[in-house]
Amino acid sequence: MTRLSKKIQVSIAGISGALIITGCGIVNREAARPTSAPTNAVTRLRSASSPAASYADGVYTATGQYGGLPSSITVTATLSDNIITDVEVTPHATNPTSLDYQESFADAVPAEVVGRPIDEVRVGRLAGSSSTPDGFNAALQQIREQARR
Repeated sequence: MTRLSKKIQVSIAGISGALIITGCGIVNREAARPTSAPTNAVTRLRSASSPAASYADGVYTATGQYGGLPSSITVTATLSDNIITDVEVTPHATNPTSLDYQESFADAVPAEVVGRPIDEVRVGRLAGSSSTPDGFNAALQQIREQARR
């Protein structure tokens, strides 16, 4: 084996070893993640340093628009002590596929938001629907504005 070939083999072995070590580090970081972390579609919005807004108890309704060809859903939320105690989503789609996504979302969202402080709720992809949550979040923002004391 020539001296140059041996240097190339050593370099390749060094790079391979570095990649393996780096890969192990990533695997170890993944393994170190807590397994009890929430995996639902709701994101907490309020930071520890920001005070919670105060909302009047009641039932509020708003329609949220979303999408390139504006679609909409109507959200009715019941608030008590800043907590969402009930939520209902009314689909408005006329396209059968869109209606199916909206109905699936409407069925799934109460389990994700009921019992949570309204300031801590922002829904992401849920029940296979990636756009309907945008309408829900827009309607929820309107509800916050309606209910703010």
